[in-house]
Amino acid sequence: MRPEIVQGDLLEQEVEVIVNAWNRNIIPWWLLIPQGVSGAIKKKAGYAPFCELAKKGAIPLGGAVLTGAGRLNFKNIIHVAGINLLWIATDKSIRRSVRSAMQIVNEYKFKSVAFPIIGSGSGSRRRKKALSLMLDEFETIDSPAQVIMVEYRKHNTHF
Repeated sequence: MRPEIVQGDLLEQEVEVIVNAWNRNIIPWWLLIPQGVSGAIKKKAGYAPFCELAKKGAIPLGGAVLTGAGRLNFKNIIHVAGINLLWIATDKSIRRSVRSAMQIVNEYKFKSVAFPIIGSGSGSRRRKKALSLMLDEFETIDSPAQVIMVEYRKHNTHF
């Protein structure tokens, strides 16, 4: 499968479910400083998805967990453990995160899903490399779902 790549905000996509690039879920979420995709989700969704996520326990590296979407207009959020305990995204963790998220998409028969570029924020991977790994992994997956990959870029402001 070949996902559509768009530039914009993950939280503004018209899809049923979004993917949150998360961590191994070992450190309590309320101790972490919100940043990137997770920070934006916490700000707009509220704490409900993260309280639900905390009850799920540790996530294997590259694993995925489904929660509600809180105040967001999505059916659910899929949280993937895209970074290891050293806060680094590896080739393996990015690939497994894509595969695990898509297993949930297929299992729950979601018609559409939006992904951020896993590992390119807190995971310290170069955006191009992370995107390439994700695209390569999507080629090995069969799914009827529409998949959108969202490249977030800060707006350039000129003073």
